[in-house]
Amino acid sequence: MSGLDIYSLIGFLGTACIIAAYAYLTLKDAPNPFVLHGTNLAGAGLLTISLLVHTNWPSLVLEGFWAAIALFGLWKAVRTGRKGQEREA
Repeated sequence: MSGLDIYSLIGFLGTACIIAAYAYLTLKDAPNPFVLHGTNLAGAGLLTISLLVHTNWPSLVLEGFWAAIALFGLWKAVRTGRKGQEREA
């Protein structure tokens, strides 16, 4: 097993972003969509950088979808001008 290189560390930072976004969504009653989707997009981008060097195709495809969903969420938030959103029951 090889040691961690800079691309692996970037991937871990991306993982931390995605986990933090999920925790934020779970803990906040009215999460700010810009924080939520922005953090998810950053995480997907950082993981993509790592995956371009340490290629794992299924994970790379997953990050593409993750980023696309985050971009859609940001677009929706900009379009509606919402800083917070109500939880659906």
